[in-house]
Amino acid sequence: MNDSPGWAVPGPSPSDGERPGASDGRGGTDGAPPQPPQPAGGQKWSAEQPPPGEWSSPGAPQAPKPPPQPQPQPGSGWGSYGGPQGPQDGRYGYPGGPGQWGKPPAAKPGVIPLRPLDLGEILDGAVATVRSHWRSVLPITLVVATVVQVISVLVQKYALADLAVTADPEASLQDLLDTLGGAMTALVANGFIQLIGTIIATAMVTMIFSRAVLGQGSTIGQAWREARPRLLHLLGLTLLMGLGGAALVVVLLLPGILLRNIGLGLVGGLAAVPLVIWLGIKFSLASPALMLEKAGVITSLRRSSRLVRGSWWRIFGITALTGLITAFVSAVIVYPLTALGLAIGLADGGVSGLENGTAATGWAPLILAAVGAVIAQTITMPIQAGVTVLLYVDQRIRREALDLELARAAGLENYGSDPAAPPTGG
Repeated sequence: MNDSPGWAVPGPSPSDGERPGASDGRGGTDGAPPQPPQPAGGQKWSAEQPPPGEWSSPGAPQAPKPPPQPQPQPGSGWGSYGGPQGPQDGRYGYPGGPGQWGKPPAAKPGVIPLRPLDLGEILDGAVATVRSHWRSVLPITLVVATVVQVISVLVQKYALADLAVTADPEASLQDLLDTLGGAMTALVANGFIQLIGTIIATAMVTMIFSRAVLGQGSTIGQAWREARPRLLHLLGLTLLMGLGGAALVVVLLLPGILLRNIGLGLVGGLAAVPLVIWLGIKFSLASPALMLEKAGVITSLRRSSRLVRGSWWRIFGITALTGLITAFVSAVIVYPLTALGLAIGLADGGVSGLENGTAATGWAPLILAAVGAVIAQTITMPIQAGVTVLLYVDQRIRREALDLELARAAGLENYGSDPAAPPTGG
């Protein structure tokens, strides 16, 4: 029997009578099969004898053999959660490897167990954090979403309403350019305010999730104090990634634009889409690395690239699924209110309001659409940020045994030193 931690074969140990080399009381010695006693009168035993450990008196009925033990099915258990976890016998190896005997117990001081996570545990951890720490999470996202939507409503009402669908035929080209320029300025300002609000909410929610993993609560003031020193760095990281993606698209589209070749421009655009997606996933863990490791912008990008390496498709799948779920939830909330507001606008302005665009820029449609957006962002924003944080934690557990550090930070005594405990780090 192997005494190495976590690597003993499950099942009861063999009894002394079945252990190889043990004496069975019939004259056998260690390493040699036992010799049956010779009966009186010189009678010989049959040449075909039962195997050791199944001797019975002559003429007695044979005891039924015990049923064979069921063998574990490959492809299940802890081995499906990451790479090799220990010695080369594969009991905690790659997914579907031999000898996977089920998930070992893992400490769970907070919203996730301290071991590599699967998709369900990541999503459940994000939702559980929002549910159990809603007094800290939801007010942050509610305030940010409300401020952003109020500004968006004002921009749409007073800046975009000037862009009528049917332009005045008497208006000069300079007037149209001035109107368009003012609207674009308002849109850029609105987008920048939305960016600032999203960065603040993401930074504070990241700090709340980092404590929820340890089973600790966090107040809004505490989250703000921890996130505030990193806000400028997070803004720089976000702007760098956004400008880098835009520059990449422009570079790939530029040959087609300069040569006025639609086919070449289409090829450049098709090449830009997968490249931007690849870079986005590659650097998707830079934000939690910057916030939780107190790293610089460039260092955070390098950390994200190192953590994502070898797991790009897995992180892409989880991120895409999270985006689909949050988009569906947002659509269920926003679209009915938007349709109700548009119906009210049509009732006030008639068909002419739909033709000239005033039906969509009235107060009722704008306010109802903004209310739906506030509710949707309040719910979905922390879930998206939480999934990113838990993906970061999961990758560090797999690659750097972060579970041991988290256990010590959570106050778990002797975590990882119990000989009967299975390995937890990848």
